[in-house]
Amino acid sequence: MNKNKTLLALSLGTALAFSSHAEAGLFGSSGYTQTKYPIVLAHGMLGFDSILGVNYWYGIPSSLRSDGAKVYVTEVSQLDTSEARGEQLLDRVEEIVAISGKPKVNLIGHSHGGPTARYVASVRPDLVASITSVGSPHKGSAVADFLRQIPPGSASEAILAGIVNGLGALINFLSGSSSTTPQNALGSLESLNSAGAAAFNAKFPQGVPTSACGEGAYSVNGVRYYSWSGTSPLTNILDVSDGLLGATSLLFNEPNDGLVGRCSSHLGMVIRDNYRMNHLDEVNQTFGLTSLFETSPVTVFRQQANRLKTAGL
Repeated sequence: MNKNKTLLALSLGTALAFSSHAEAGLFGSSGYTQTKYPIVLAHGMLGFDSILGVNYWYGIPSSLRSDGAKVYVTEVSQLDTSEARGEQLLDRVEEIVAISGKPKVNLIGHSHGGPTARYVASVRPDLVASITSVGSPHKGSAVADFLRQIPPGSASEAILAGIVNGLGALINFLSGSSSTTPQNALGSLESLNSAGAAAFNAKFPQGVPTSACGEGAYSVNGVRYYSWSGTSPLTNILDVSDGLLGATSLLFNEPNDGLVGRCSSHLGMVIRDNYRMNHLDEVNQTFGLTSLFETSPVTVFRQQANRLKTAGL
């Protein structure tokens, strides 16, 4: 009996010791993703933080946090111009800087989140350590160019804008946003077509390649610039979004992810522009149904966090 009691006591003691060690961090993260400055994620058009428990950045924030990163997921207007969304994101960044106690952040923007983040870095470079663009149309999208062929001011334009604005408002509501943000589908269209992107780049050229398909400046005003993207619209037969992205990919005359062309995605240091990913795969959607023959999108984000860490960012 005494022997059994002794074994029980030793077992309980070992369990308590293990628990205390874990709480102390001795069995915690490896520090692989532990950047100097917080990572701030900026969603694209019709994006969100979380809807009904499903995250826009599916599985990415938790994986980054598991090895030391401080990650903040932001939400801005689902539909608006790059400048308007940029002002909203700037407000979030100022809040995060105040909360975190860190003077700068590492902004990672997907799709329209790329130009949105670029705006913040252009007007407040003192608050931004780096910009990472993921599948962003820095020189416009062929899909937006196609839609822009609808006559401005026409009934067709008004009907389409009303439908898309309604979708944006619904996403904003379902995401549980604390504030109702404006929805401006025509503003998004003007920012994402080739002409609108060119006008934005003329005002905010930092990191944008000057050649047709080259790299941009790696560092401007103390801000580092990076980008990556995919070129495979069809990647997983179980993913219902592949069909839509496969259809929109036909509007391009270059490799693309279904919504953004390979060359248009370039910004600063191009990490890679031909992942076997489509536009949603780049943020591990839908529900992680990505290609079985490519690096996991979560791993790509982890590698970028480590790259930022190594750069002292």
